Amino acid sequence: MHKLPTPRPRVEGAREDEILDATLDLLLEVGYDRLTLDAVASRSRASKATLYRRWDGKPSLVVDAMVRAKQAPNIEEHDTGSLRGDLVSTFCGAHSVGHSDATGMLGSVITALASDPEFAALFREAFIAPKIKVSQAIYARAIERGEIRADIDVDIIAPALAGILLHRSFVLGVVPDDAAIERVIDHVILPAVGHPAAVNPTHSPDQKKARTS
Repeated sequence: MHKLPTPRPRVEGAREDEILDATLDLLLEVGYDRLTLDAVASRSRASKATLYRRWDGKPSLVVDAMVRAKQAPNIEEHDTGSLRGDLVSTFCGAHSVGHSDATGMLGSVITALASDPEFAALFREAFIAPKIKVSQAIYARAIERGEIRADIDVDIIAPALAGILLHRSFVLGVVPDDAAIERVIDHVILPAVGHPAAVNPTHSPDQKKARTS
């Protein structure tokens, strides 16, 4: 008879948090390509054996850190009662896509998305898919409220906000702040879906604010 393998000890709680935080710190410092498990082990004062008790390798560790580390830029869904309110509440703030740590983290894994299929698959499943779900839910509520038409191509519109902000950051070298995020929402996203709260060039900002309050 084959002897059953002995269950591996779990790495959890505060110890797991320390490892994830160390991983994300290193990712921001050196990027995915230069990050090593040896460096993570040293930074978190853990052994590589400890890391392998919990993660299969670098791809799974890095994606887990990007999703669950304390400073990871995760968005939370907010139902404010309006499309504009939902977009501003969800995508502005400390964990927004325009936050410097968020853009730095995404920039550190760009090459890995093309060169490391295992990482790319895990990244899209665990990091991107939940954000897509939140974004799609925002537009679904707007359709249910009657704010926008039901035939809006959400698959095209929903990623546009992040796409514009990341282009400004990576290509133009301008890290977007909350004011820039609101400008994209008002001047691009809301007009694209035919929303009545979209900026109208014939109205002043004060008039727009009055219409959306």
